[in-house]
Amino acid sequence: MTFKLGTTTLGTATLVGGNGTFTTSTLAAGTHSITAVYSGDASFLGSTSSVLAQTVNKAATTTTSSATPNPSQFNQTVSLKATVKSATGAIPTGSVTFKDGATTLGTVNLTSGAASLSVSSLAVGTHSITAVYGGGANFTASTSPAVSHTVNKATSSSALTSAPNPSTHGQAVTFTATVKGAFGGSPSGTVTFKDGTTTIGTGAVSATTHQAQFVTSTLSVGTHNITAVYGGDAHYLTSTSPIVKQTVK
Repeated sequence: MTFKLGTTTLGTATLVGGNGTFTTSTLAAGTHSITAVYSGDASFLGSTSSVLAQTVNKAATTTTSSATPNPSQFNQTVSLKATVKSATGAIPTGSVTFKDGATTLGTVNLTSGAASLSVSSLAVGTHSITAVYGGGANFTASTSPAVSHTVNKATSSSALTSAPNPSTHGQAVTFTATVKGAFGGSPSGTVTFKDGTTTIGTGAVSATTHQAQFVTSTLSVGTHNITAVYGGDAHYLTSTSPIVKQTVK
């Protein structure tokens, strides 16, 4: 007995008691015209069955997602991953769209039922991340449960230099603070320059150089313990530089 899909042979079976059975899981979604063709033998003529309309529905899917690390820091790369499985065990194909609420972060094609996307553009705050599988010719669409992902302010580091050092009394001294984020970016805001616990000046952090400067010529003779204190901003935490010992002769 030969089982056919239209003119395409699906498989064969040996008759036992006049019955032949063939099993397949490769039929695509849709309606198929199946026939069974008996080839005959020494005693019996061949025959073909009437057409059987076999309907194959799309396989249901489930999608799960994750975001790593969680929580993350501002400007840190976060790996979004999605896994799509079907109710029948077949491996879904197609693409997954990662979303932050209603905002699309990116679309990635599935490979062996999985997709991943790296993002570093998430703002400080809490985000609702989902993975939306768009379905395919043989699979239904599905959306993962939302993952609550927290982005914290990034840590910062501050460094301080002075020139000239040592200096002479009445000479202008330039203090330069450099502020960096743990994962790059451009910290903004203000740096406060201190002599011990006394504030001697402030400067704005440049978006291009990531530096803030303060110039003074009023330091007294002696050794001064100067620090630069970055006040932070909406994306970066505060930080204080190591002490620079400024000698005034």
